[in-house]
Amino acid sequence: MRAKTPTQEADRLEALRQYQILDTPAERSYDDITSLAAYICDVPIALISLVDAERQWFKSKVGLTAPETSRDVSFCAHAILRPTIMIVNDAAKDERFADNPLVTGEPGIRFYAGIPLVSPDGHALGTLCVIDRKPRTLNNYQIKTLEALARQVVVQLELQRVSSQLAEALEQLETMAGLVPICSYCKGIRDDQGYWSTVEAFIQQHSEVGFTHGVCNDCMRRHFPEVANVLLSDQESSDILQED
Repeated sequence: MRAKTPTQEADRLEALRQYQILDTPAERSYDDITSLAAYICDVPIALISLVDAERQWFKSKVGLTAPETSRDVSFCAHAILRPTIMIVNDAAKDERFADNPLVTGEPGIRFYAGIPLVSPDGHALGTLCVIDRKPRTLNNYQIKTLEALARQVVVQLELQRVSSQLAEALEQLETMAGLVPICSYCKGIRDDQGYWSTVEAFIQQHSEVGFTHGVCNDCMRRHFPEVANVLLSDQESSDILQED
């Protein structure tokens, strides 16, 4: 049985994209967590699973070689629908999973326990899960430890996301700090590819700065003298009164 689609699914998927974690190589910081989860829970399989639009992709895995599976057969797609741990003691007796090919075939799942990996914004990105090929359960100590490890996965994701943002910000600063070719007449800016654009377009290309437009006093006097006589005289009178 395919899991229901979470509410705010588009926002959840966008949050997952922002971590830039999908399809990245294995990393020891994550592999240590899955190894510890498998050891503490005494299971042959442990996964850090991220639920994408049509698949679940494994950032880290113990006891499994497949890099991903379809979301249609994903246990984790069910687990992200709830705020706390999802435990399936015997998948063969659970109507949601009894005919699931991951149960009837390889890897022969019988037991599953998954903790949602919830971002600071409240989006369930995937799970830290443990799997066994025989029916069983977890004791309270194992559940608490699994919850703590899941929080550490989110910490790692956040650290990488912030580090990536800082690196991008530094790159933008280096670009802005370099010599920028500006046209002497129209004040346009030439980019690295040799194309000319406005100052606004250049800065927005290298940062997230937004713009509003106005007219300075000198330009107003030069180009719109009639308007300047009204607006600026009123402003100057107001400034004089404030000084008094």
